[in-house]
This record gives sequence, structure tokens and C-alpha cells, in this order.
Amino acid sequence: MQPALGVDVTTYDHTVVVSVSGELDTDTSPLVARATGTLDLRPGGPALVLDLAGVTFIDAGALNMLLALRHNARAHGTTLRLRAVPAQAQQLLDLTGTRHLFTYCPGPTAPGPGTRA
Repeated sequence: MQPALGVDVTTYDHTVVVSVSGELDTDTSPLVARATGTLDLRPGGPALVLDLAGVTFIDAGALNMLLALRHNARAHGTTLRLRAVPAQAQQLLDLTGTRHLFTYCPGPTAPGPGTRA
């Protein structure tokens, strides 16, 4: 069975937007990791935005992938920004106490109070 996840990588000016749609979980997270693993993450390189507007479900395995992606971006001198974080994903970030670790950018779904831009 194919994972129920879509990953689209688009570059706009000096920003790489990785749009994710479907169920983001332990089984599908490697698809996002592979798509972002080939990006040119370096100081002065493109900004990285993960657009979660199309995500219908997220689990702890996906959270681990997000934390690893954040760590990798920081290690390469850039920042991972989350955009359009769905309510269920916000709840996961809140329950795990990790919401404050991420930087957010405007999107269709607001990240809520206590976040930074």
C-alpha cells in the first residue's frame, strides 16, 4: 500500500517551500525527510518553509521528523519555518511542549498564542 502523503517542493525567490498533504506519520515522514535531504541548507542559502495546510493527521513519528529537520536546518545555518499548522498538529506540539521550538510564518491557519514569527 502506498503512503497517503503528497510532498511538493517549490522555490520562490530565496525560499524553498515544501508543501505536505495527507497523513504525516511514522510511515510517511521519510518521504518528507528525503525531499528535504537534498536541499541546499547553508548560511545565506534559501529559507526553508514547511507548509502543512494539507496535512490531515500527524503523529509522534512525524513530530520526531520535524524536530530532526529543525535541528538539521539550524546546524546548516538556516531556520525551518512552519506555515498553516493544522489544529491537530498544534495540539500535538502543545501536548509535547515543543511548539515554542518552531518558527512560524503566516498561512491559512494561525499558529496561535505563544509563537514567534
